[in-house]
Amino acid sequence: MERPKILVTGAAGYIGTHTAVELIGAGYGVVIVDDLSNSDESAVDGVRQITGRDVAFIRADCNDMEALARVFEQNEFSGVIHFAASKAVGESVEEPLKYYRNNVGSFVNVLELMKRHGVPNMVFSSSATVYGQPDVLPATEATPRKPATSPYGNTKQVCEDILRDSVAAYPGLNGISLRYFNPIGAHPSALIGELPKGVPNNLVPFITQTAAGIREELSVFGDDYNTEDGTALRDYIDVVDLAKAHVVAVGRMIDGGMKERYEVFNIGTGKPVSVLELVNTFERVNGVKVPYKIVGRRAGDVESVWADTTLANTELGWQAEKTLEETLRTAWNWEKHIRGL
Repeated sequence: MERPKILVTGAAGYIGTHTAVELIGAGYGVVIVDDLSNSDESAVDGVRQITGRDVAFIRADCNDMEALARVFEQNEFSGVIHFAASKAVGESVEEPLKYYRNNVGSFVNVLELMKRHGVPNMVFSSSATVYGQPDVLPATEATPRKPATSPYGNTKQVCEDILRDSVAAYPGLNGISLRYFNPIGAHPSALIGELPKGVPNNLVPFITQTAAGIREELSVFGDDYNTEDGTALRDYIDVVDLAKAHVVAVGRMIDGGMKERYEVFNIGTGKPVSVLELVNTFERVNGVKVPYKIVGRRAGDVESVWADTTLANTELGWQAEKTLEETLRTAWNWEKHIRGL
């Protein structure tokens, strides 16, 4: 018997496609909604190929209340995973209104329709950006949120607050915010992965494009941080491990396992890795060179942030399983697949 049906917004994107695959593998029905503003419909075909399922895809903008309302009217959902959002930190500084409309407005629309149709469970795609540069590391869920360094980061804080307040106000609603650290890698099949439009904002796609000869060299932003090799420290989580956390979170809600009606979990590995360590590991496991140059620090970047994942490990029963080497191998296999190398 198929498990309940889940609406996944923004699921033609990087994390959304991998989560759709894992949900289907766990027996859930999945409906994908995406406006394809920063993704491609071929990614949905990748989900279909991996799962062998004709996954329902609806092209719609979550800011279009009428289009979104039709999705809720035509389906009976047990929960929603909300990924749909603009996500480039630099662009958000230049275009804050776009980010508030797209990220906050769409989230309010989804919650209003959940309330109207009695859909009880929301998993929100949040981010470790809400911590800024923590005073104490690793960051736990109790680590104070710092004022956001970008409108993008602020939209994640605002949406977390909206979800918390909505759960407090509406008895039928439960919410879980998953604070991701740095998702990297691709599906082992190399049929889905990160497919940025234009110049990548994230480190690993820039590494793989440089290794493939698409980019001349990688810019490493700053080597004068107070870290062992001078480059920034991050917590890099395999996208498949991250996707599985969403399946566990949905199951926790549907099966009545929540301790509180609103919960927050860090999703990372708990292991800090420097930018140069990542580049060197990529070169070593894939046998390719990545030309790079050291440039000045990038505005809005923090020096070090990584997760304390104890709560997710103990409460969700989830933990990261993939090694950095495995993950960087999948990233390169994906790049080779899309370039025909």
